[in-house]
Amino acid sequence: MKVEVTVNGTVESHEVEPRQLLVHYLRDDCGLTGTNVGCDSSSCGACTVHLDGEAVKSCTIFAAQVDGQEITTIEGMAEPDGTLHPMQESFRANHGLQCGYCTPGMVMAAVSLLDEIPNPTEREVRVGLEGNLCRCTGYHNIVKAVLACAAEPTDEGSRS
Repeated sequence: MKVEVTVNGTVESHEVEPRQLLVHYLRDDCGLTGTNVGCDSSSCGACTVHLDGEAVKSCTIFAAQVDGQEITTIEGMAEPDGTLHPMQESFRANHGLQCGYCTPGMVMAAVSLLDEIPNPTEREVRVGLEGNLCRCTGYHNIVKAVLACAAEPTDEGSRS
């Protein structure tokens, strides 16, 4: 079946198998490999993207289900000139990554979290990121990065 979606501001149109997962559509058909496949069972969150502004695990959704919708991947977070999104910059500045495998999903989940809770407590950040696993960092610097980003003033009041 044919699927047409807007991915990072660009209309993408492809023929897909009805059972193709969104994560594989993004990686294989759209060529956006920043969205990682970590488990295919929604346990790790490495495949988190924004679907119509909401953080979702793209391994839990079929590509056919997103026809006509808007998707933002980690590649769509930075400015066209390469300027990092404030959350990406905060992860960099606060050493919120090590191997980097979970980082795209963590950033996407963290941006969504701050959209919902602009000034979270440390506990709210930890609870908000529960569905995203990091096997390297112990989460301390990830939480620090999210809290630092929340503390930064924004022009429009939103970080997405």
